[in-house]
Amino acid sequence: MGFFAQAVFAGDPSGSNTYSDSIQGLKFSVNFAWTLLSAFLVFNMQAGFTFLGAGFVQKKNTLNYLAMSFMDFCVGALIFWLFGFALMFGGSKLASGLSWGNSFIGYSGFLLLGDSYDVHTSVLWMFQIMFAATACTIVTGAVAERFKFHTHMIYSVFLCGVLYPIFGHWMWGKGWLQTLPFGVGARDFAGSGVVHGMGGLVAFIAAWMVGPRYGKYNPDGSPNVIHGHNLVYIVIGTLTLIFGWFGFNAGSTLAVTELRVSIIAVNTFLSAAAGAVTLLYLSYFMTKKSDIIMACNGALAGCVAITASGAYVPHWAAILIGVIASLITRISLYFIESKLKIDDPVGAISVHGANGLWGLLSVGIFSDGSYGGVKGLIVGSCWQLLAQFIACVTLISWCFTAGFLFFFVLKRTLGLRVPVNIERSGIDTYEHGTSCYPGM
Repeated sequence: MGFFAQAVFAGDPSGSNTYSDSIQGLKFSVNFAWTLLSAFLVFNMQAGFTFLGAGFVQKKNTLNYLAMSFMDFCVGALIFWLFGFALMFGGSKLASGLSWGNSFIGYSGFLLLGDSYDVHTSVLWMFQIMFAATACTIVTGAVAERFKFHTHMIYSVFLCGVLYPIFGHWMWGKGWLQTLPFGVGARDFAGSGVVHGMGGLVAFIAAWMVGPRYGKYNPDGSPNVIHGHNLVYIVIGTLTLIFGWFGFNAGSTLAVTELRVSIIAVNTFLSAAAGAVTLLYLSYFMTKKSDIIMACNGALAGCVAITASGAYVPHWAAILIGVIASLITRISLYFIESKLKIDDPVGAISVHGANGLWGLLSVGIFSDGSYGGVKGLIVGSCWQLLAQFIACVTLISWCFTAGFLFFFVLKRTLGLRVPVNIERSGIDTYEHGTSCYPGM
């Protein structure tokens, strides 16, 4: 947060009162550019999610998934500008116009008006909307191929405007979790819990309440495999996401002059690689086939898990975190599909939800005290793990309670899913007037 520590607390929309030709001004400019570039990298992850999800769904529903993935980002951006950002960062004093708020909710920075019409505040908003949109898109994959399009847009408003910002304030906006009297308070460096755990846990509620796709389960309860229509998209989407994750994690320093960025980048890459290799060979030993889709899931699981702890742990721990994340993913995929009978076409609940929680806990286990004063079990401190555990319990309680009430009301009013005859024939033409592949 060194970059934003320089913030002036009166609006400076041109930057003329902030920039100078001094060495300090040069550092400011470099960090300003780094934060914007990182935001653009995270924005490119939307392309990764789009490819990934489109590959997992059937051809007849591809356009519907693309439309939901694209539009939840657009709707979420407007809502986050209107009031989500203010609820999340009001009172944090991270930038101009964000002075008012308490430990539970913020109430300054609405519409980026007044003192929040400022270069610092705008770059913070730009970086943070990418995170909010990522949480929103995670749910899209879990409810794909049966969810009503416009109901999904309403959900996007709720997540980006209320659900995500309030928990985000508790963790990142000088809220009560961030200031817990255990360790240094709950820590989630780049959003294992705030972004991925939030998206994955809300995806659990949404997928459970909308019900499985037609034909997913046999009368005896055994699951059928509904194959995606393009495996190339899945691999391209995974690689695009990993690339964007460097902005997600290393960019969360908000300052390239904070040289810890190299440690964070290496940890991100190592955790992804370890997750991919582990899940590939685990699936090989189970099926005698080398499953590239499982390798992709393992890589993404490693990325999710290291997102909270990447700044705080040594490289060897990043590998171990990725290995454990891939094992959690495999167990969770089986449990969610076969035991709970919840249909998640892209595995979002397991990759993001389960590993978002694991990522939070890993901070309290592997942090070595070399950054931010965060010390875990490996250096003999148990207090940080307690803070992380409280954050996990809070996240689960918040997502399940608020998410259930919201989707329950939606289900009883507008309804959550398309008619079964439309689901069987394909949603694309019904919702959007054309198929993704006209003439085929």
